[in-house]
Amino acid sequence: MVDEVPWFLEDADEPGGERQGERLQKVLAQRGWGSRRTCEILISEGRVTVNDVVAELGCRVDVDDDVVCVDGVPVGIKPDLVYYLLNKPDGVVTTASDPQGRPTALSLVPECPGLHAVGRLDMATEGLLLLTTDGNLTHAVTHPSKGVEKEYLVQVDNSLSSGALRALRDGVELDDGMTAPARVSQPEPGVVRIVIHEGRNRQVRRMFDAVGHRVQRLIRIRIGPIRDNKLAPGDWRKMSSSEVIELSKACGLERYAQRP
Repeated sequence: MVDEVPWFLEDADEPGGERQGERLQKVLAQRGWGSRRTCEILISEGRVTVNDVVAELGCRVDVDDDVVCVDGVPVGIKPDLVYYLLNKPDGVVTTASDPQGRPTALSLVPECPGLHAVGRLDMATEGLLLLTTDGNLTHAVTHPSKGVEKEYLVQVDNSLSSGALRALRDGVELDDGMTAPARVSQPEPGVVRIVIHEGRNRQVRRMFDAVGHRVQRLIRIRIGPIRDNKLAPGDWRKMSSSEVIELSKACGLERYAQRP
């Protein structure tokens, strides 16, 4: 019996026997995985799948429907997916709209159907905020089980004692339970760097309240591997393909739960 040929290699739609769609190596190269030759090597090594089937050189993909992964990480080949990185300033809310008429994060970037913030920063918190139309990535970044790190700089009313720093590192009791251990340092008096991987409402502010310190300024400076210390408050930019790939790896996104 002859093995069934994968559907994306069948002589189906085009004259001459080729399935319609874009060459896989071309799509990978366009999405930041290297030159076409590099992408051909990835395919030949069996590291690329299309809809969970190991791809072969020469196959074509439908960028609207197919799920392409490299080493189990989704490539995000659909061309209309949007990924923005915004440096949210103080006084901006992250909800899609605000009945009080306050400026929103979405009003600072180009309009796009389906665009939404990945998680939230409260109105007074500044710093990096992802906005995307990719619901799968949003779910992975924000899901507690993925443990994606978020790093903050915190300005407080006065220096933290060694006991307060130790409490933050070990976890503090909040009204919704004990926090997970955090990485905490105090590079200068009254300025604390903290890395957490949970996403509770106003968590960092509540953690500092729990150790007796009022947060005066709070800035998120990193989300997983994503950082940008040159992006001015209120400015935004498109994320690069390599950034999207690295973020997908950081949150353990092995495949899309649903197609975009």
